[in-house]
Amino acid sequence: MEPTPRNQLYLVAVLLLSAATCVFSVKKCPNCGLTSVPYPLSTQPTCGDQSYKIRCDAGVLIFDTLNNSYPIISINPSNQRLVIQPANLLPNTCISSDFIHLGIQLNSSLPFNITGDNTVMLFNCSESIRDHPLNCSTSSLCYLYVKGEEYSQCRDSTLCCTFKAGGSASAYRIRVREKGCRAYRSFIGLDWGWPVDKWPDPGVEIQWVLPQEPVCESQVDCDADSTCEPNRADGVKRCYCKVGLQWNPIQGICSQTGGCQSPGGCSRQKKIALIVGLTFGLSALVLVITIAILLHKRYKRIREAQERLARHCEEILSVDGSKTAKLFKSKEIKKATDNFSKDCLIGAGGYGEVYKGCLEDGTVVAVKCAKIGNIKALLQFSNMDFLTPP
Repeated sequence: MEPTPRNQLYLVAVLLLSAATCVFSVKKCPNCGLTSVPYPLSTQPTCGDQSYKIRCDAGVLIFDTLNNSYPIISINPSNQRLVIQPANLLPNTCISSDFIHLGIQLNSSLPFNITGDNTVMLFNCSESIRDHPLNCSTSSLCYLYVKGEEYSQCRDSTLCCTFKAGGSASAYRIRVREKGCRAYRSFIGLDWGWPVDKWPDPGVEIQWVLPQEPVCESQVDCDADSTCEPNRADGVKRCYCKVGLQWNPIQGICSQTGGCQSPGGCSRQKKIALIVGLTFGLSALVLVITIAILLHKRYKRIREAQERLARHCEEILSVDGSKTAKLFKSKEIKKATDNFSKDCLIGAGGYGEVYKGCLEDGTVVAVKCAKIGNIKALLQFSNMDFLTPP
């Protein structure tokens, strides 16, 4: 039965719904303006992992801390890191605008923490800060930084210090306060030997922990590659991958067990594949070159043998010394006899057939063709000229 237009429309709708289900099962959030929101980050209750909440505000991604919010500058899902824009100074002061919020304060119960790639500088510090493991000497980078225009209002502050973030004391906060330091600046991946004009733009890098399988209430919340089951440890239901598949926390899907699951593993596999590919390619190249050399040598030997045979035949045909014999190529003989046309046949006998031929220089000749396998014919043939005038 031919499908009606209505049935065809229904079929298309089902296919689109199935495709949408496959996409939505990953629970990746839509873009925020022009910025992609990778899994597990979540801007809505219906996408991403709800433990990794961020906000989309007028096309700008926002990262919320315990008591303040910061715009997200960039996101790198391959190493699970994002960069936020730190607070600026209040006008005509050496005090950060988030001073009233005590600086950056992350919730330690959430899967985010400040990375050790941040070089943090504290300004307008009280003398009590010297008791902390910070570099507050005159050789500290913060003194070099305030010589520029951007933080010139902190040039006359009493004390400044520099430290690398990411330790136990700074994994979840960069603190500013009255009895400490009142301003701060952070730079990611800063080489302490660089001049100030080569420093990167300010930023605070935050990383997130790889997510577990998505939480579910029933099988409807999972895709075809996973099953909604309770965790034995805490009883929370999650979409666990079926047998033969493995949870890929970067893409938020169940993939083949043999697939690459982590950036480090992927890099290692790529290196191994590259080495294997180069080895195979070089081996194949050597093999091709070897075969080409052998074929060239074989062709050379065949050509030399043909030349020796031609000279030998010429010597045999010129034994009487009356004239120099000439060997003709088969295509020359065929052309002279119009491809041994019956119209050129002028005789036949026990030794073979004789054809009338005309060479390129106009010489008319008789071409004898010996019968193959007839020894007597071959003997008679060898006693005659190869090409004779008719």
